[in-house]
Amino acid sequence: MQRIAFLKALMLASALVAATPAAAEIRIIQSPGGQVGPFLDLFEKVRESGERVVIDGPCLSACTLVLSIVPGERICVTRRAVLGFHAARSVDRRGRFYAEPEASDAVLAAYPGPVRDWISRRGGLTSRLLLLKGRDLAAIYPRCR
Repeated sequence: MQRIAFLKALMLASALVAATPAAAEIRIIQSPGGQVGPFLDLFEKVRESGERVVIDGPCLSACTLVLSIVPGERICVTRRAVLGFHAARSVDRRGRFYAEPEASDAVLAAYPGPVRDWISRRGGLTSRLLLLKGRDLAAIYPRCR
């Protein structure tokens, strides 16, 4: 009988822990980006987890999609944080890059307003890498505590 009571208490404790919001964090230390699909999948899982995202180094290219998927109130930046933006592009079978203007428009539209405005003030998404860091970044996202 005592064993059954213990198991019920254990099950209740497990249920309470599972129902508690996650207090963990995801730390981006260095990401050069890459193919969009895996980043979308990863950041969707992070959004669902409730975890906070700490950007603590370069987050370039597809990595910046975190800004579009994870709520802004769960993102913070350190002094080392750098966000790098460029126009969307694909690679053909011969390894040549080509522009994807419709994808660039969609990505830009998905960024939060202050990020979108910052990119627009610098000429928009082009093949050139735009780096958001320092005071400009801290004016958009809070410093991590």
